[in-house]
Amino acid sequence: MLQTTFESPAAEALSAGAQAFLANIRAVAAVSPEVARAIVQELIDQRTNLKLIASENYCSLAVQSAMGNLLTDKYAEGVPFKRFYAGCDNVDRIEELARQTACKLFDKAHAYVQPHSGADANLVAFWAILSTKIEAPAFKELNTTDPNQLSRPDWEKIRQSLGNQRLLGMDLSAGGHLTHGYRRNVSSRMFDAYGYGVSPSTNLIDYDELQRIANDVRPLILLAGYSAYPRKINFARMREIADSVGAVLMVDMAHFAGLVAGKVFTGEFNPVPYAQVVTTTTHKTLRGPRGGMVLCDEEFAEQVDKGCPLVLGGPLPHVMAAKAVAFLEASRPEFSDYAHAIVKNSQSLSSALVANGCKVVTGGTDNHLVLVDVTPYGITGRQAESAVRECGITLNRNTIPFDANGPWYTSGLRLGTAATTTLGMREAEMKEIASILALVLSNTTPDKTDSGTSKAKYHVSPDAAGRARAKAQALLSDYPVYAELPLDALRKSAGMD
Repeated sequence: MLQTTFESPAAEALSAGAQAFLANIRAVAAVSPEVARAIVQELIDQRTNLKLIASENYCSLAVQSAMGNLLTDKYAEGVPFKRFYAGCDNVDRIEELARQTACKLFDKAHAYVQPHSGADANLVAFWAILSTKIEAPAFKELNTTDPNQLSRPDWEKIRQSLGNQRLLGMDLSAGGHLTHGYRRNVSSRMFDAYGYGVSPSTNLIDYDELQRIANDVRPLILLAGYSAYPRKINFARMREIADSVGAVLMVDMAHFAGLVAGKVFTGEFNPVPYAQVVTTTTHKTLRGPRGGMVLCDEEFAEQVDKGCPLVLGGPLPHVMAAKAVAFLEASRPEFSDYAHAIVKNSQSLSSALVANGCKVVTGGTDNHLVLVDVTPYGITGRQAESAVRECGITLNRNTIPFDANGPWYTSGLRLGTAATTTLGMREAEMKEIASILALVLSNTTPDKTDSGTSKAKYHVSPDAAGRARAKAQALLSDYPVYAELPLDALRKSAGMD
């Protein structure tokens, strides 16, 4: 748990983190009361809605404090001890601490902690692989390593060698991510992108079928990872497939990095020993600030460290400081307990949903997320998402494999347990959450329109909605979000009283 029980609004009774948060609100309110009120209102909203969004969590107040300081004023292009700006001594110390801690935490040779997001981390990784495998040999063929010596025809030759390289990633419709080759994402414009899906009978990755696709495509990069796949991936098998076609195995572990750090995913289910390049966000299950990171073998380290200026603008030293704090927190034994609890909660939630008559994709989960197919209720994912939000639970609609409703309306819901686990909830609370969800979904119907049945508008039984809201509020009363923050004092500081 990240909070302590709040007993008194007196300053001496508050934790250091709570005092810092309160002081920050006062400082913001002195300039913009509107912004201060919005921040406090967000706390109020999150204390009145259960967070089941699989890509969100609650970081510690120490992590938040690391972001709110004068480090935000620094430019620090380059890497530790090799900057393009003077006066980066302290940034060097912070970034190097974050890098070394990340390498130790994940047992990887090299870490690059500058990416601002998971998408940025993937772009850095893509270009590092392209530059290492394609550009460097092209330079060698031209008998130079100095870009300034190249003529226009030379550069055209290198550009052609970089173009139309093949990427094989998990289809968005099967649980992959936008940056894994989705047609409307830049990744599909950098590469000749191909996708692999899941078995129609099991909704699981069919590794034999993936091998067949890889044999046909022969990609430069085989990309593994997901944003909506509720099972483990066998990374040993993934590496075998990659090696068999001469591909680089890249893994995007943004969603499950905390489960790797917490030693939940081990052996062949831990991507780090098998993938030459690994990317991740630093929030989600890792419970850090919003940001990204690249881990890699030494072969790719030089090119990964060129993420700025190739992809990124100036690094964000204040966020790197927060990453360092989060990595240190994730290195503690209690973080492993937390990571194991995430999966136990996810499995408890999944089992309870099934017991309540919900249709769970793949029949269960191995990680932090659960996919629910809402088509048996006669509603779309969009209707289900809105109905559940109305009743005090925040989650997101999501496509399920072979979804007939497409990515806007969808046929599913994606649920995650990282945030509720941070609040201290366990198996009993997961069963209660499942009963609330089943109550809402079974009492939601689509509205009728002149042209037929709406895919967006809906109606929830007032009685069911009232009972669901009461149950959700009871849970949040027992497990308040950032309980150590004194709401009355914050409201007063923001001018909301």
